[in-house]
Amino acid sequence: MSGLKDFTRSFQAAVQPAPVRRVGARPAPARAPRREPGPSRLAYRLNRLWLTPLYRRLLRVGLPAFLVCLIGGLWLADDTRRANLTGAMTSMVDRIQSQEAFMVHSMEIEGASPAVEKGLRAMLPVTLPASSFDIDLPELRASVERLDAIEKMELRIKPGGVLSAVVTERKPAILWRHARGLDLLDSQGHRVASITSRDMRADLPMIAGEGAGDRAAEALALIDLAGPILPRLRGLERMGERRWDVVLDRGQRIMLPTDRPLAALQAVLAMDREDGLLGRDVVAVDMRDPSRPVLQMGLAAQNTLRRAAGLPELDAEGNLIDPEAGAKGGEKTAAASRG
Repeated sequence: MSGLKDFTRSFQAAVQPAPVRRVGARPAPARAPRREPGPSRLAYRLNRLWLTPLYRRLLRVGLPAFLVCLIGGLWLADDTRRANLTGAMTSMVDRIQSQEAFMVHSMEIEGASPAVEKGLRAMLPVTLPASSFDIDLPELRASVERLDAIEKMELRIKPGGVLSAVVTERKPAILWRHARGLDLLDSQGHRVASITSRDMRADLPMIAGEGAGDRAAEALALIDLAGPILPRLRGLERMGERRWDVVLDRGQRIMLPTDRPLAALQAVLAMDREDGLLGRDVVAVDMRDPSRPVLQMGLAAQNTLRRAAGLPELDAEGNLIDPEAGAKGGEKTAAASRG
């Protein structure tokens, strides 16, 4: 018995008693094992891929756009649906453009001559009334400004459906005679129109010769400078597309140099004021070398000088006249008159 008691005491000492639990309390749940703080390999790769700007743009923009295009393409693959959509869009556009607010009923033109106004109305691309969407104002302006007689034009649509055109025409300033006929030019040398006769614009000065039209501004400057001899001026002729000849009445010419023609003409006018040069029997004043002016005298002046020098006179063709033949011819003419 003593052995049994000793065994009981040693067993009780080895086994600890269970903790005393209050009535109604539950045992604490077992804790889950603690996870590692680092992400998995797949999560890390997906996170790095999402941080790529191109990949993020593809998912946010590219994928939705692709889906929309795919759905739209599948819907438009049917011919009937496509035709219905086109017809609906066209009908909607026509209804909007045909509204009264966009209609142009008339056209008014300011600053144009009757001929130019008629041409402008003929160039209008549509027949009025028409929608303003059918009138391309920049294209119409460019087409009109290509006309020779028009320098510039302003186009706009006024309230009330009025197409307003304000035209600035080129003003003829000089008449150019060339191998193809007669052209009117403005002060800058732009062609304005063609005429058939000089009498149609006798009030304008004339220039002649190839290339003269390109130097119209210089020709007008020479004409303005030739004020004292303007009543005698017949025009300017372009020689060899290099220089000018001032053509006066009685067949006189002032041959100007290639460079500084205004200064050369001014020098000739100064000589005319001092000595009456152009009032004498002078055929041409050669100023091609301004430092050495050369005078080409008329036949009467040449014969006067030749008689004073005791030389035989010249005929109209420049041949020497025999004094004896001239005297005999004079005697025969006198005898015939007496008979």
